[in-house]
Amino acid sequence: MSIELLTILFFSSLLIFLFLGLPLAFVLGGVSIIFIYFTWGPQAFYMVAAQTWGAMNKFTLVAVPLFVFMAMLLEKSGAANDLYEMMYLWFGPLRGGLAIGTCVICAIFAAMCGISGAAVASMGAIALPSMLQRNYDKKLAIGCILAGGGWGILIPPSVIMILYSLITGESVGKLFAGGVFPGLLLLVLVSTYIGIRCYFRPQEGPALSREERGSWRNKIIALKAVILPIGIVFIVLGSIVGGITTPTEAAGMGVLGAFISALVYRRLTWQILYEAGIRTLRLTGMIMWILFGAYCFSAAYQGMGASNLIRDLVQYIPGGAWGVIIFIQVVIFLLAMVLDPMGIMMICVPVFLPIVTAYGFDPIWFGILFTINMEIGYMTPPFGFNLFYMKGLVPPGISMADIYRSAIPYTIVSLVGLAIVMIFPKIATWLPTLVFGG
Repeated sequence: MSIELLTILFFSSLLIFLFLGLPLAFVLGGVSIIFIYFTWGPQAFYMVAAQTWGAMNKFTLVAVPLFVFMAMLLEKSGAANDLYEMMYLWFGPLRGGLAIGTCVICAIFAAMCGISGAAVASMGAIALPSMLQRNYDKKLAIGCILAGGGWGILIPPSVIMILYSLITGESVGKLFAGGVFPGLLLLVLVSTYIGIRCYFRPQEGPALSREERGSWRNKIIALKAVILPIGIVFIVLGSIVGGITTPTEAAGMGVLGAFISALVYRRLTWQILYEAGIRTLRLTGMIMWILFGAYCFSAAYQGMGASNLIRDLVQYIPGGAWGVIIFIQVVIFLLAMVLDPMGIMMICVPVFLPIVTAYGFDPIWFGILFTINMEIGYMTPPFGFNLFYMKGLVPPGISMADIYRSAIPYTIVSLVGLAIVMIFPKIATWLPTLVFGG
């Protein structure tokens, strides 16, 4: 059977079972094992066991549950409440200031934990009611949380980047460093969009009345809210950049910082530890099973001769090397509308990365582009994760259609950010080169 026909059957089977609602991990692993068996025979099962065992023995993988546990503790520590109070006082007097300040808090949360849901859950519960109460446009308010919530996988530390490192063998530290300036770029672009939108439509993001604005004394006192978050960011990223710890060990430092934060806010109870531990166990278990299935998928497809097929296919894409990069980003963007971001990574990175490196592009830069696309996927209709997180937080009068519409302008702004990082690769590669060398 030709590789072209095998590819059609392989991916068709994957998509059919995924749309039937079967778990991604079992679809990836099950379909791959079936195709491996008919390609290589029963001895292929030894390769599946070897791939799984090899994945389990990677030290970098230890960082995943640690960063997840850190995020769960921070979400319940109470730090978000003080951060919002600080932002309320400093940004509230500006048109659209509460939305811009919410984006800033999302960026701070992203720099403390490596997943998307923590900022969405915290700001959806704290910032959204406050903005709606002050007559902010509901789509403006919801959209800024959807956009900012996705930065958790782009601004380091990032669980997605750790998984990318496991698949590609690239340095986690370089990936973390590469995500800093693209993350700040998206923060600036989204904040600028909100500011311009509220300048021309002040009724969508009214400034606080003079009675609601705090005194300078209150503003200065409120700044103490950023001390703990900045300390946690310094502990995690500073220890990596300073060469004190590896990224995996820095995850343990981050958990220590989250414990200290919960202690300071007097929220460290056995109930919170239990809830954070259970949620960490569930999310980490899901990630591990997806990872095992993805290794089977990668081995099966490469064994069928995928490299030759893809090498021949890209010759027909117009525009040369840049045409291929743009085509890959379009494919990833479309997949992100319907599939889980981690699943897309496991399916696409083993297939696309050899092409990217063959054209001489930096795999760190490609990893950052991939992560930005995944971040956009978290808010892209119809199946973006943040959309469903948000549905559980909005008032009853806000429909799923309203949430979908709120995401559209922020998706466009984020795509502009993706294009800028594509055009100017140094945004993603300058800091890794400076810190870790060429």
